[in-house]
Amino acid sequence: MRTPSNRLKNLPPYVFAVIGQRINEMVAEGLDVIRLDIGSPDTPPPPAVIEALAESARNADNHGYSGYKGTPKFREAVARYYQKRFGVTLNPDREVLPLIGSKEGIVNLALAYLDPGDVVLTPDISYPSYTMGAHMTGAEVYLLPVNEANGFMPDISRIPPDIAKRAKILWVNFPNNPTGATVDLSFYQKIVNFCNQHQILLASDNPYVDVTFDNYRADSVLQARGAMDCAIEFMSFSKTYNMGGWRLGAAVGNADILKTLLQVKSNMDSGHFQAIYDAGIVAIDQTSQEWIDERNMLYERRRNRIMQVLPEIGLDAQCPKGSIYIWGRVQNGNGKSYTEEALNETYVSIAPGAAYGPGGENYVRISVSVPDDRLEIALERLKTWYAKK
Repeated sequence: MRTPSNRLKNLPPYVFAVIGQRINEMVAEGLDVIRLDIGSPDTPPPPAVIEALAESARNADNHGYSGYKGTPKFREAVARYYQKRFGVTLNPDREVLPLIGSKEGIVNLALAYLDPGDVVLTPDISYPSYTMGAHMTGAEVYLLPVNEANGFMPDISRIPPDIAKRAKILWVNFPNNPTGATVDLSFYQKIVNFCNQHQILLASDNPYVDVTFDNYRADSVLQARGAMDCAIEFMSFSKTYNMGGWRLGAAVGNADILKTLLQVKSNMDSGHFQAIYDAGIVAIDQTSQEWIDERNMLYERRRNRIMQVLPEIGLDAQCPKGSIYIWGRVQNGNGKSYTEEALNETYVSIAPGAAYGPGGENYVRISVSVPDDRLEIALERLKTWYAKK
């Protein structure tokens, strides 16, 4: 057998691939597994989005390669969204780059900018792809401690000067996956000032910006002064428009950064099928705020239900104002043992907190994107199980 590349030696299997394989085996055995571990919307996109996909697919002229930068109309639609939603003006040709899902862009950004010896700054509880992309390049990951006491927000003032000098990329993600933490524009301004001072690329991963509760309204990092000098932001249709699996997203912001990202992307993949772009345009232009609010109210109701039950299943948590997750601290034990026992004894799958970094060892992540009836069954199973512990 030929030996895999050295870069794979420090790259563990993706946690949800491992969980998914285990669940597939259990289902094959006839077990009824309820998944609270995965953040995939359980309701469909707006009807007009689906109709737009079908109509475009029927057009014989649309069955071809759409180009590495997507279609001009789609880029223009993304620019309209940023202008309407955040008051941020973008050049559709230079400051918008469509992606095959934001995850693709996250990893390709590492390939575009990192070399061995470079440093990536990321919270010690964060989406795994931020660090996985760095590991692929041989770069060093410097973890920023976050915890409940600081609202799960990184303290950039504590970054050592020698690390700041070597840092190439700083990752932020609010509303946060997995913690649900939220910030205001003043936080973004501090981060932007820091990155401009140290010539660090600021990467904002913002898929949950339109999934918020309790009258909280999330911002874009690009609203901060000077952000266009150092930052790009990843936006996704998966959570805002319930288009999970469509793999539609975009990177927006600094034109030079996007040009470099495109250099990698154009050598790695092609653009989407045009019908996907056409459906995305309809999602942006025709999805009403009322539709988004109604969807968010569904998540908020489930969030409240889970928060109510947490003491009965051995967890506690801060109530999140955004994202689709509850970040629960295990009262006795750790996240790994809790999730393994819950899966094996109740057939309820919950994500272990350690999957998101060393700061998450004593936590678990519970998703609210599961139908109400299945959620209630899962919670009852967990309550019965925990009462017997």
